[in-house]
Amino acid sequence: MARRILEVVWRIKTVDLLQGDGGVGTIKQINFGEGTQSKYMKLRIDILDKEIYVCNYTLIQGAMLGDKLESIVYEVKFEPSSDGKCTIKSTKEIKSGKERAMDMYKVVEGYLLEKPCYLRLKIISI
Repeated sequence: MARRILEVVWRIKTVDLLQGDGGVGTIKQINFGEGTQSKYMKLRIDILDKEIYVCNYTLIQGAMLGDKLESIVYEVKFEPSSDGKCTIKSTKEIKSGKERAMDMYKVVEGYLLEKPCYLRLKIISI
């Protein structure tokens, strides 16, 4: 995992602060260099607790989301270990709102195709 993190870090070209001061609510754009699939990603800081060393952030825009994911929420915790080092624990939650919206669209589309008179009435009334 450490190797993967280093590979990602080395491909970061710039980090732009789009909104906020670096605390909760801040939105950052991370721009990647040549040879990457994604040109950039936007993150929002949701929780930043310096006392217990926890950071939650949400990936809100970028190629990693594709067309089916709404967002990905990450939590990173730094926990001290007995040998004076620390353990990094990371979790993620994938939110697929766009997929559910597309499923609902398909249901409505199917209903309207079965009942074209309803579709005509709605179009006329607009």
